[in-house]
Amino acid sequence: MDKKTLEKFDDQNAFIKVSTPAPVDGASKAALNRKGNQLYNDGKVEEARRVFMTTGYSDGLSRVGDYYKSKGRPLEALRMYWIAPDKAKAQILIESLSGVLKSLIKEDTMEFKND
Repeated sequence: MDKKTLEKFDDQNAFIKVSTPAPVDGASKAALNRKGNQLYNDGKVEEARRVFMTTGYSDGLSRVGDYYKSKGRPLEALRMYWIAPDKAKAQILIESLSGVLKSLIKEDTMEFKND
């Protein structure tokens, strides 16, 4: 899935919001990333996510995505993978979620036919 595909959903309040990180100089970025890593290691994942979003630290964002995935929050995990960008992990979730959607549509269609 590429950015053009997602742009079709811009007017539909889609759940993925991609933003550009604020410009941060190298020394500040490194210090913030260290702080984010410490927060993540201390179990303060939401605080770490905010730091990683600010700096655009892809490894940190991907780890937050892994955390969300482990907690059964696949849409939030997909958002982190997409922003990271970690295309491999995003693709796995996209395929999984599309399978779920196909099943739901199939069930809905079957119920409609039986009514």
